[in-house]
Amino acid sequence: MNAVLVASAAATWAMVGVIWMVQLLQYPMLARASELEPRLAAAEHARRISWIVGPLMAVEGVTALILLADRPETMSAAAAWGAAALLGVALGSTALIQVPLHAALGAGHDGDVCRRLIRSNWIRTVAWTSRGIVLAVALIDL
Repeated sequence: MNAVLVASAAATWAMVGVIWMVQLLQYPMLARASELEPRLAAAEHARRISWIVGPLMAVEGVTALILLADRPETMSAAAAWGAAALLGVALGSTALIQVPLHAALGAGHDGDVCRRLIRSNWIRTVAWTSRGIVLAVALIDL
């Protein structure tokens, strides 16, 4: 079994669990907490979640690049590029949409920002879930 593919799939499926938890639990709770203590809620979320997602995203990024350059014979080029593109969507959304919205919440509670954060997070939720499926299929084919 290809260790890089396994590591990539494991990190991705961990992120799938994290992103669904964030979508359905953490962001709705953050919206409520930011009403009470806006700066503390945003800062605590960022500080605590970084320890979880940082290493997983790093593993995903490195393994995605390796799989593009040296994928297992059982993984098609389309699957490798598709998985990498989906990671790009998730990370791009994080950098371009979610991080600025988190920064806005850190400055003070705003119900509209909370709603945009929850709605826009579906981009990452769908991207990571789709990436997980692509990598699971590649694992099955090993």
